[in-house]
Amino acid sequence: MATGRTDPDRRDRIIDAALDLIADEGVAGMSHRKVAARAGVPLGSMTYHFGSMNELLHEAFTRFSGTIVAVFEDRLGTATTPDEAREAVADLVHHLSSGNQRELVLTHELYTLAAREPAYRELTRAWMSRSRRALEWHFDAATARQLDALIEGLSIHRALETEPHDRALTVEAIARITAPADGSAPAS
Repeated sequence: MATGRTDPDRRDRIIDAALDLIADEGVAGMSHRKVAARAGVPLGSMTYHFGSMNELLHEAFTRFSGTIVAVFEDRLGTATTPDEAREAVADLVHHLSSGNQRELVLTHELYTLAAREPAYRELTRAWMSRSRRALEWHFDAATARQLDALIEGLSIHRALETEPHDRALTVEAIARITAPADGSAPAS
């Protein structure tokens, strides 16, 4: 096993191992010993790199939320028209609910922490803010907020349903939210 001086990726491996452990056993199953074993590092590396388990959890969930925001930015960044932006939103719903059990569990574990702990609530607020900013590349702020909630809700429902809804329902919901206030069809 490499020493800290010759193992510059150790801290990142610990964070990755923590996320994997959370996905497998939940936050309640976390311990320094389990994370160290999964990361393949000496137990002392845990306290060397992280002052507490809470610090490790915060770093891990910050990394995780950044990966989800990157998906938003990637999908929405390629859209050049309103129709393409609506399609990108539908793509997000279906990507986020496509059966990646790890992402689903990590999302729910973070939400549970955020419901209990203000520091994690701030982390989820920052995540939502970044997601909405990406949506605001194509939609006004109020619509972006509604779409962000829609993406979250539809993704969760699709992921947990035994018979998930199809893309047509997603597209219809997006069209309703992005329709002009006068009830006419959304602009293309």
